[in-house]
Amino acid sequence: MNRIGLFITCVNDALYPETPKAVVTVLERLGYEVDFPQAQTCCGQMHANSGYRDHATGLARGFERAFGEYEAIVTPSGSCAAMARDQYPDLIGGGIGARVYELSEFLIDQAGVDDVGARFPHTVTYHPTCHGTRALGLGDKPLRLLRAVGGIELIDLPEPDQCCGFGGTFALKNAEVSSAMLDDKCRNAAGTGAEYLAAADNSCLSHIGGGLSRAARASRGVPKPIHYAEILASAP
Repeated sequence: MNRIGLFITCVNDALYPETPKAVVTVLERLGYEVDFPQAQTCCGQMHANSGYRDHATGLARGFERAFGEYEAIVTPSGSCAAMARDQYPDLIGGGIGARVYELSEFLIDQAGVDDVGARFPHTVTYHPTCHGTRALGLGDKPLRLLRAVGGIELIDLPEPDQCCGFGGTFALKNAEVSSAMLDDKCRNAAGTGAEYLAAADNSCLSHIGGGLSRAARASRGVPKPIHYAEILASAP
């Protein structure tokens, strides 16, 4: 399993390209060959969760065509990994979903490493995203990787199991509830005094980052959102 297919996801492709670049840095540092199939598009999660089953099925089949040759497909997104793992079997059958790994579970469970040789001399608090925690069962895998980073100081986030309020279309359909949940998450994050807030999904980080940027107008010292893959890619 030395050759890996990299699934970067729509959000990262459009808004956060540094995250998949960081994944490549980490995997190549560990000796893996990383491919980027040009035919990849959306995983179909948004469509499936909104009831557009036919559209989601077409996208899932496109994913299967793009990544079918790879034994391991790695993505820096718990939500997209959960889509492939949990919903592809129902949409298209087959076993490609079982070959999709969120970065931390690939590193811990498949590569067998928790120290990737990174150094990041900053204070960091970690938000465990809902799909990673509840759908994939990542547990403390991202934190195990972060604890091994040289120079880092991890600060516990209060109420870490609470959702940030994003939830994809939930934030649009239930804006008031989503905003209240976001306020709680941002207050807890700012209260840590950490320089950075890390997580495994840039969609959640985008949502939290928006709340923190607004909070920064009234106060100082709010954490900067960062995908944990970018911390792992930091050079010693």
